[in-house]
Amino acid sequence: MAKKPYYITTAITYASGKPHIGNTYEIILADAIARYKRYVGYDVHFQTGTDEHGQKIEIKAFENLSTPKEYVDEKAGEIKRIWDLMNTSYDRFIRTTEPEHEKQVQKIFRKLYDKGDIYKGEYEGMYCTPCESFWTPGQLKDGRCPDCGREVQPAREEAYFFRMSKYADRLMQYIEDHPEFIQPESRKNEMVNTFLKPGLQDLCVSRTSFKWGIPVDFDPKHVVYVWIDALSNYITGLGYDADGNHGELFKKYWPADLHLIGKDILRFHTIYWPIMLMALDVPLPKQVFGHPWLIQSDGKMSKSRGNVLYADDMVELFGVDAVRYFVLHEMPFENDGVISWELLIERINSDLANTLGNLVNRTVAMVNKYFDGVVSNTNITEDVDTDLINCIRAYRIHVNECMEHLKIADALTEIFNIFRRLNKYIDETEPWVLGKDEEKKGRLATVLYNLVEGITIGASLLQSFLPETADKIAVQLGTTLRRCTELGTFGLYPSGLRVTEKPEILFARIDTPKMLEELAVRFPAKTPEPEKPVKKEKAPEKKEPVKLDAVQKEQISIEDFDRMQLQVGEVLSCEEVPKSKKLICSQVQVAGRVLQIVSGIKNYYSPEQMVGKKVVVITNLQPARLAGVESQGMLLCAEDAEGNLTLLTTETDVPAGSMIS
Repeated sequence: MAKKPYYITTAITYASGKPHIGNTYEIILADAIARYKRYVGYDVHFQTGTDEHGQKIEIKAFENLSTPKEYVDEKAGEIKRIWDLMNTSYDRFIRTTEPEHEKQVQKIFRKLYDKGDIYKGEYEGMYCTPCESFWTPGQLKDGRCPDCGREVQPAREEAYFFRMSKYADRLMQYIEDHPEFIQPESRKNEMVNTFLKPGLQDLCVSRTSFKWGIPVDFDPKHVVYVWIDALSNYITGLGYDADGNHGELFKKYWPADLHLIGKDILRFHTIYWPIMLMALDVPLPKQVFGHPWLIQSDGKMSKSRGNVLYADDMVELFGVDAVRYFVLHEMPFENDGVISWELLIERINSDLANTLGNLVNRTVAMVNKYFDGVVSNTNITEDVDTDLINCIRAYRIHVNECMEHLKIADALTEIFNIFRRLNKYIDETEPWVLGKDEEKKGRLATVLYNLVEGITIGASLLQSFLPETADKIAVQLGTTLRRCTELGTFGLYPSGLRVTEKPEILFARIDTPKMLEELAVRFPAKTPEPEKPVKKEKAPEKKEPVKLDAVQKEQISIEDFDRMQLQVGEVLSCEEVPKSKKLICSQVQVAGRVLQIVSGIKNYYSPEQMVGKKVVVITNLQPARLAGVESQGMLLCAEDAEGNLTLLTTETDVPAGSMIS
């Protein structure tokens, strides 16, 4: 029976610099999904690559005294090196400077032009070079780019435009008919309410102000703009042909099962891209998943702040699988995950070294000590064995359920629940006690057999996430990893096999203080600019209390109030929103998740003052973008008659996540 095809893609990485660990997270996430899909029986095609055209690269190449092609060759090589370093199993690494891709982009552009969906006009607006985006004055936020918050420059040029509005209603209907198309659900609501419902403007799809791009073949002074060039890689990489002579891979794997992208480029993939496909009469991808960001505990990674972490540095210190485990385990389904050296070391010591590594090590050691390395099942069982087997079966099922819904962190937790249950089983059965009584050697043999069998099942599930570690475990147990179809049966480990004579330490415990000292020397944080001395002023004279005449709003019912979810949150980190006069961006922990909240309180609270505060948060507010930054909630404040703001907090120190009612 032929395997069912499964096509998964990452966003192609912009070849302007070295990707940090937040960028690298996406390829690791996609790899875990691709490996698991192969494991459960799919015929997987996994594509990634690099986006290599545009004005930004043209400028960077000039600054580096190289040609754009020389520059992107170097950067694409660096990106691919890191992807390979992280042991990712992609099938295709596409570059948008490949001749076949460029040829098809030209044919796509001409096809849309001949169809009347692309027309020539003139663009006048504000242009953001880093985002390569035009904006009308009304779209700007505080006079700056609404996506990144940077300065924009007035620009006017002849351009070709794509008739987006022609397909807006059709896309709305498609999203309604396919609720799984945009995930998570909150991202779908943002796209529909923020971009589709207000109405789509036609999209600029060519440029004349720079040359580093794919020329429009029938009008060579124009180059094809990023949207058609970069997004079409998902089909050109499979052998799509605009003339209809598609390659076998396109026929087999399209439509894509999953576009895995960062939440910041969701609009391009759920509005621009599907409309282009509709215009080309090509089926839409089945799902677009906008994953959250991996951020530093002191805020979003930034070279200027000196808080950027790179995968190769982390691998050098801790190993590939330790880094893979951390980024996969620490990223929630919808909200941003937090990374720091302290958190990474804690996870390695607690989960990898203790829960997993120690379990494997002492199991192998006990088999060697009591039975000269031979594992045998004497079938002398007790009730605790049945409970162990039932737990392992349940966790195995949960892993698959989590992966079906792309809840990768939860799937890893379920796998480690197997290892935790096996550690508990050791405490319950006390093999060291059984080993002292010759009459109980048969029971001891079964206990150790169950441990080896349970670890084999756990390692087999683990191979999609930590492939090198899973293989090492199998070698130590003297066996091979199980096929997915074999995981439903407990007891397939052949009796009489021999474990390795000297167990290898999978993950060594880290001396935390010593390692943090080493890291501080190796990766010194950039020293912030010293604060300006505060001029002391005379204490203000006491004034009579100001009478506040608040505007009385319309009365609401208790049901209306109950729709708001108010909780206590703790500010983990905070930073100014670039180029904004009023906004700061806080990472607020609320129970088991971290919300990113943008607030217009910069004139009243500095980012340093915010860190550690317990605040009152509306946690079920629809996400919005302020100055190009997503805000996932609201901090509540009180305002006096003179317009001064004070954050609402609690009288006593209650835990973050506490409900307010």
